[in-house]
Amino acid sequence: MQDNKISGRIWFVFIIFGLIGQMAWTIENMYLNVYIYKTVTHDPEAIAIMVALSAIIATITTLTMGALSDSLGKRKVFMTVGYMIWGISIVAFGYINKESVGNIFPNANVVVLTLWIIIALDCLMTFLGSTANDSAFQSWVTDVTTPKNRAKAEGLIATMPLLGMLVVFGFLDGFTQNSLWKEFFWIVGIIVFVSGILGLFLIKDNPNLELKKDKHYFKDLIYGFKPTTIKGNPLLYVVFIAVAILGIAQQIFIPYFIIYFEFFIGLTDYALLLGLVLILASVMSIVFGRIIAKKGKKKFLFIPVALYIVGMFVMYVLGMTIKDNLTLTFILTVFFGVLMMGSYLVSMVVLNALGRDLMPKQHVGVFSGIRMVFFVLIPMVIGPFIGSMVIKNSSYTYVDEFNVIQSTPTPGIFLAGSIFAILAFIPIYFINKNISAHIEEEV
Repeated sequence: MQDNKISGRIWFVFIIFGLIGQMAWTIENMYLNVYIYKTVTHDPEAIAIMVALSAIIATITTLTMGALSDSLGKRKVFMTVGYMIWGISIVAFGYINKESVGNIFPNANVVVLTLWIIIALDCLMTFLGSTANDSAFQSWVTDVTTPKNRAKAEGLIATMPLLGMLVVFGFLDGFTQNSLWKEFFWIVGIIVFVSGILGLFLIKDNPNLELKKDKHYFKDLIYGFKPTTIKGNPLLYVVFIAVAILGIAQQIFIPYFIIYFEFFIGLTDYALLLGLVLILASVMSIVFGRIIAKKGKKKFLFIPVALYIVGMFVMYVLGMTIKDNLTLTFILTVFFGVLMMGSYLVSMVVLNALGRDLMPKQHVGVFSGIRMVFFVLIPMVIGPFIGSMVIKNSSYTYVDEFNVIQSTPTPGIFLAGSIFAILAFIPIYFINKNISAHIEEEV
């Protein structure tokens, strides 16, 4: 029988590597979008292209490096060294702008060249982050948890993306507001680098991982895509499909989230609003993570997905009806933003925990890559382009400082997300119908 108690050291690693990793992903997933929008080009399709390419790199990296960590029987080295180099790559963004590129390549199309250099660096950063976080750290979480304590761990880990955003919004957003981008990237890069150093002293590989290691690296790369694997683990892939649908719905609006509040709503102090939403949604996730651990996962899936859809729809209604009353917009957006993001997190707690329970134990690292196909690749390739299409087909525009008409994100991105998310009820029906009681009782 496995020990169901998670040690304080492991909880600390969850917090440090989970939170700081998500701070770095906040830079990659949200602030690079703002950086491009404010300093390079206002074309939303540029953001969609960067997000999609990043998702492709993230998925390929997690698949290959996850299989490699399985084959070697090691996670720690990928986590610690990966975080250190990841931090260095973040610092490098502070030196990529139209001025520096124009000085080096005076005869080039500076806007296009700067955009593609940023995208190339973003792909490198994504490779490093996916190796360290999505592959090694996520696999390590599975290694050191059991089905009995996994929902409790997921309740904490699921809050990390929002808490990472909160830290960046609350303490560092002022740098971006004042165009101090170099200082912004330096601070985050150093924090990520130092966390890798701390990991050298805190992280221990699960000794059982060494016993499970094998030398079938290339065989493992295709393991999760084989029809026999899918046939042998059908419910796991249904869980992944549900995650992909909910992820697409989120990626329709999340890349344009900050831009929406600043340029459509006119709320320049969006950090306070988003901070409140993220804190309360994270508390909601932690509380329900503990309840789910006691009551069982099956009971907490349909309702949070339904509330997530309602939250997105109400965000659309608010943006279309009361955006000119900033005080009322602020209050109602906090309430329904918490409903939207908190419900999404609770849904992810259940689906993530179910996915870990159903994962073949000899191929945890391999399935970290398969997981990325559904958690990152599919949502981030499809969602942002739907959002871009909604934005470009909207009648809402503004004139920038160069007297050029620019598109701006509109509430339609939330409506599109809510409509798409309805599709998630199809896999959820099959999950509720077929999930076995032994998953809740297994130790």
